[in-house]
Amino acid sequence: MNKTLNTPENADQLAKAETANYKKLRLLVNVISVALPLIVGAMFQFKFTDFVWPFDVHVLPLINAILNGATAVLLIGALVAVKGRNIDLHKKLIYAGMGLSLLFLVVYIMYHTTAGHTKFGGEGTIRYIYFFLLLTHILLAAIQAPFVLYAFLYGYTGQIEKHQKIVKFSYPIWLYVSITGVICYLMISPYYA
Repeated sequence: MNKTLNTPENADQLAKAETANYKKLRLLVNVISVALPLIVGAMFQFKFTDFVWPFDVHVLPLINAILNGATAVLLIGALVAVKGRNIDLHKKLIYAGMGLSLLFLVVYIMYHTTAGHTKFGGEGTIRYIYFFLLLTHILLAAIQAPFVLYAFLYGYTGQIEKHQKIVKFSYPIWLYVSITGVICYLMISPYYA
């Protein structure tokens, strides 16, 4: 005997499957939220100075600045789209922003595990501005991941009320980190070897 899709049994099975999928996604978000700072922290402890990339590694900070800038543009576009009630465009822009952020992380790890650090050579007021921007950029980047991931999870799973609550906090941080990443790169780029 074939059951139709609209039976209470099927609806119950679908609800259980959705709950199980949400629990798996939530676990993944939690694991990434814990692992990410550990990986980045370990990255500064271990250097692979003998490893040589088949290209000039000093191009990677420029690539990351471009990724940060593109992410900022996507985030602004996503805000405009959601304010205009274009949810499909909003989703596409956020997915693209998440993809660029993941690519940023890969490039960031590639660079910082193999290249040395560049010292900022500016003096006076500009030095204080640079280090303020850099410090706030690093601190907020370190804490933003779980909030952005949960905002994404809530949006992805249709928990719009939770999504709206968390993006009020996570969105400005993500945007600030993206923009200050570009500014910090532009300020330190004259001092790259």
